[in-house]
Amino acid sequence: MADDTIAVTITIMDKEFQIACPPEEQEALEASAEMLNRHMKMVKDSGKVYGSDRIAIMAALNLTHELLQHKNESRNFGKTFSERVTAMQNKVEAALQDVQQMEF
Repeated sequence: MADDTIAVTITIMDKEFQIACPPEEQEALEASAEMLNRHMKMVKDSGKVYGSDRIAIMAALNLTHELLQHKNESRNFGKTFSERVTAMQNKVEAALQDVQQMEF
């Protein structure tokens, strides 16, 4: 382990793991581990998936799906926002042209 990392103990599915990470990322690592643990327990508690490997894969797929949905929503929001700004710019430009025509 490098000098600029610390050993962080996380627990997933009642198993402890030591992970090396920079001190400033410890909180994010712990939050990630808690989220993964929650998702894995939800998959396990559903009773439809057996075996820790399969539970981990299903949890990873669920989390990845959620991430992709959020990315798409964010992208769509950015597109919508950009379209609104462009529409507002067009209205302002049209209004300025009307004012300029009135001045002549």
